[in-house]
Amino acid sequence: MDQRKFTCVLISDFNMDNFVPCLSLDDEFPLIAPVQPPFGQMQQVLIDPASECWSKTPDCAVVWSSPHAVSATYAHMLQFKSVDIEQILREVDDFSSLLLSAARRVRYLFVPALVLPSYVRGWGLLDMRDGIGTRNALMKMNLRLVENLKEAQNIFLLNTQLWIEAAGKNAFHTRLWYMAKIPFGNDVFKEAARDIKAALRSVSGYAKKIIILDLDDTLWGGVVGDAGWENIRLGGHDPVGEAFVDFQQALKSLTRKGVLLGIVSKNEEGTALEAIRQHGEMVLKPDDFAGWRINWQDKARNIVDLVEELNLGLDSVVYLDDNPAERDRVRNALPEVFVPELPENTLDYPAFLTSLRCFDLASFNQEDGQRSRMYREEKQRDELKKKMVSVEDWLKSLEIQVTVEELNEGNLPRTAQLLNKTNQMNLATRRMTEVELMDWVRDAQQRKSWVFYVSDKFGNSGLTGIASIDIDHDNADIADFVLSCRVLGRKVEDVMLKTVIDHCRPLGIRKITARYIPTSKNQPCLRFFESSAFKHAGNNLFVWEMTGKYPVPSYINVV
Repeated sequence: MDQRKFTCVLISDFNMDNFVPCLSLDDEFPLIAPVQPPFGQMQQVLIDPASECWSKTPDCAVVWSSPHAVSATYAHMLQFKSVDIEQILREVDDFSSLLLSAARRVRYLFVPALVLPSYVRGWGLLDMRDGIGTRNALMKMNLRLVENLKEAQNIFLLNTQLWIEAAGKNAFHTRLWYMAKIPFGNDVFKEAARDIKAALRSVSGYAKKIIILDLDDTLWGGVVGDAGWENIRLGGHDPVGEAFVDFQQALKSLTRKGVLLGIVSKNEEGTALEAIRQHGEMVLKPDDFAGWRINWQDKARNIVDLVEELNLGLDSVVYLDDNPAERDRVRNALPEVFVPELPENTLDYPAFLTSLRCFDLASFNQEDGQRSRMYREEKQRDELKKKMVSVEDWLKSLEIQVTVEELNEGNLPRTAQLLNKTNQMNLATRRMTEVELMDWVRDAQQRKSWVFYVSDKFGNSGLTGIASIDIDHDNADIADFVLSCRVLGRKVEDVMLKTVIDHCRPLGIRKITARYIPTSKNQPCLRFFESSAFKHAGNNLFVWEMTGKYPVPSYINVV
């Protein structure tokens, strides 16, 4: 993982001194270096692009305000004065404009939602009533923020109320406020720090991608090999059985967010799969799992084998197992894998799963929700591959089609997501926001970026490739060469290079270069260029002299 410190500007109308150590002293990834502008100058800092805190383009900023600082009219409402709700919302619009302006100076802007202290009862019984209630107005203020900021892809509104609820009675401290102008207790700041770190992991492409599960007493109650599938605890009029059904429902829900499921269990495979197929209360079926290793071998070894089969990295894995000894084994053998401590009481499993931050997403599209289906289709491709005499025959049988588009506003969200999440087949491993990527392309006439959609007779893999070039006189440099691991090795890589070459040929380009920037994960990209028709010029530089045509298999249909 990236070991650099992410710079984070902290902007607020209150004293954030107690928040700083929650961010800076926590050694959980990512490491954060907070930057504090002068206290009490929130509007000035947001307005002024020359403020020192913006000088080095920080990675992120947190703008944390109280509602009465956003709207003076709302402050009057808290005093039970008669006010115009529309005036409050106009003041929220003004605050939103400041946020949109500041977002141009930072990669990511996090805005905690507006909250009131729990001890402020407002109108009590009438406080949710439209036109009079302070909390009714507060909800409208937050919804207005959501509406105003929805088009800004690098601004994220955070749910402050969750931090308040987690802190409970320690959320607010009146004495801290009067003594140091700190409204919240440290428990709130700790929760905020955890969410901000989770957000940075998400936008940096480090969200977890797969949950690998044990079976006995993890996916259901009891040992299926001893009790038989008819007698495992799952559903029925049984608190434990109901909890396991809800746990499976929560796992199923995560697949709709694009999270994959896998199984690593010490069991007889036939017995375990029979339970999954036959039990009437089983929510998850074999098709819900991207793969499994059900045998009596070492679980750490099985996890490695399964992850390699799925072309994923170990740092994308969450492993859930009820057995503390097995958790300890995996944690020690595979430190990249996240192995959380499951609750001792199985009734707590569903709530525990839904509370995990490691699956937070910075964006979501239709392809993400289809990821499990895509991996099922990949299994079908692998089964066909085993029947073929040669890889070439297998590729011919797939009826591969590659559709090429230039980067545009419509495909930009998915393109930025692929650029930031892909680690293995990634030439330069550039990380860019949607705005940064589009600005890079538009910054010079001689820059171009294409995206590649891949489908075959088994299904559509969606937008899975990116190629970008930067032309300087008679030389073109490949700035980005990115391909999803789902379609690796199907000659799509060659189609991408041919697209670049065909674009450059009529422009009088004499040479195309691609410089491989090594990371701990992108060796597959190096291996591809070493085997490609590009000449290895040393020092991780690959060159194509504009002579002849780049070879692409005739069985690939390019649209």
